[in-house]
Amino acid sequence: MTETESLLAEELLIVRHSGEIPEIAFHSSLYYLCEDPAGPQLTLSQKELDRLRQQAVARYREILLRDLNPENRDATIYRGLKRCIFNWERLGKFCVRQELEIETALRLEIAEALRCFLRQEADEVRAGLRQSCLNCTREELDAFAKEIGVLPEELPEGIKELFCPEH
Repeated sequence: MTETESLLAEELLIVRHSGEIPEIAFHSSLYYLCEDPAGPQLTLSQKELDRLRQQAVARYREILLRDLNPENRDATIYRGLKRCIFNWERLGKFCVRQELEIETALRLEIAEALRCFLRQEADEVRAGLRQSCLNCTREELDAFAKEIGVLPEELPEGIKELFCPEH
C-alpha cells in the first residue's frame, strides 16, 4: 500500500465512523488531505473523492437506520423521528452540494424502516405496551414519508394516536 493509499484509507475510516454530522468529517478529511499546510497536500482523483463521499453517505445511512430502529427507542443513542427527518434533510443537502443522487436503494431502505418503525410503534401503543410521543409533528412526518416514497395509505392505522397533543 502506498503512502497515499494509506492516508486515504485512514480518512475513509474517520469519515465512516464520524459521529452525528458526516459532512463535517468529510470536509475535514478533504482539508487535511489536500489543503492543510501540515497535511500531505494530495490531489485526489475523482474516484478517491467519490470514495470519501460514499463514506459520508454510508454514515448518514447508519444514523437514519439507528433512529428508525424500534429497539433503540429507549436507548441513550436514540434521537427520535424528528432527528431522523433532520438527518435525511442533511443527507439531501450534502448530496446536492456534492452533485450526488440519493440512491433508490437507500430511499427504499429508509422508507421500509419508517413503515416498520411506525407499524411497531402503533401496535405497541394500541396494545398498551408503551406510551408513544413522537417528537415530530404530523405534518413533518407526512412530508418525510412523501419525500422517501411512503404513501399515506402505507402509514399504520391509528397513527394519529401516536402524537402528543402539542404535536
